[in-house]
Amino acid sequence: MGSAEVNAFLSHLAVDLQVSASTQNQALAALLFLYRELLERDLELEGVVRARTRRRLPVVLSEAEVRAVRQRLEGEAALVVGLLYGSGLRLMEALRLRVKDLDVQRRELTVRDGKGGKDRLTVLPQSLLPELQEHLLKVEVVWVFWTGPIVNL
Repeated sequence: MGSAEVNAFLSHLAVDLQVSASTQNQALAALLFLYRELLERDLELEGVVRARTRRRLPVVLSEAEVRAVRQRLEGEAALVVGLLYGSGLRLMEALRLRVKDLDVQRRELTVRDGKGGKDRLTVLPQSLLPELQEHLLKVEVVWVFWTGPIVNL
């Protein structure tokens, strides 16, 4: 097979078989390796129809849908969902939050080791402050129970 046949094959993958762009790229890489490394020939790959990557829109809930979900939740689940929506946190970022990451006075959250290993600041919604403060009081009681009373020596 020459360059014309390889071009026709790659175009056939994209047009007739409608394979994904990654599948076509993998076939192209394999053929390039075969021709360059094993057959020691160069391929002219002009005019190949490239498979398109599909652009997908993110699925985002409307305000009414978020409100409906939040109204059906209670306790920690409601607080986590409130942080996801109100602070723009990812799920694991919300679950990894620590007390030291909260600045209630400035209404800021510090997200540590987020996507890409980066830290960032984000807002702490005013509407979540009462729930958050109630949760922190419960956590403090559990903390003292498990660690024992604080003794000053």
